Formats: sequence, structure tokens, C-alpha cells
Amino acid sequence: MYEFIITTLANALAVWIGAHFLRGVKVTDFYRALVIGLVVALLNATLGAFLDWISTPVRWITLGLFSLVVDAIVLMVADYFLKGLTIRNFWWALALAIVVSVVNTVTRWLLV
Repeated sequence: MYEFIITTLANALAVWIGAHFLRGVKVTDFYRALVIGLVVALLNATLGAFLDWISTPVRWITLGLFSLVVDAIVLMVADYFLKGLTIRNFWWALALAIVVSVVNTVTRWLLV
């Protein structure tokens, strides 16, 4: 449970940071970023896990870089269902996926 809370908060922080630095990503406020962080964590646990499983051969060929594409797809799905999050296109979702990945890595390195 502790790791899920940390992951949710890290996702919220990452989306908030990404929205400030990326022109193609908009988040209305930090409360909305917390909701987005929760939804992205749940989508990663369900849809993301399934997409990772399906794309295992492609991830092996690309040495894991295709995982960023899966993360971008998950972010686009979250954008579709959530108000307060706007991602202009797939490339901005991919850039946000990179920001989320970096922030999650640093957070896990520091806290877990």
C-alpha cells in the first residue's frame, strides 16, 4: 500500500511538472494532478501491464524503449477519460511519459 501511495504521488508530481514544462500538456490544478496520478497508477497496473505483456517481443528488440510508447498510450487513455488533463497529440504524450518515467525513477531511488 505504501508503494502505491508513493507511486500515485510521484505520478501526480510528474504530471504537474510535465504540464509546466511541456507546451502540449495542460493540467488545470494540482488537485486534478492528484486524480490524474491515481488514474495513471491504476491504468498502469491494469492496461499498462496487459500492453507490456502483449508487447514483450517488441520491448526486447528495442531494449525496453517501447515501454515509453506503452506509457504514452496509457497517458492518452487517461487524457480521453479525465477532465482537466489535455495532451495535444501522441508526441506530447511520449514527452510526458519520459518526464513521468524520470520522476518515478528518482522518487523510487530516494524513497523506496
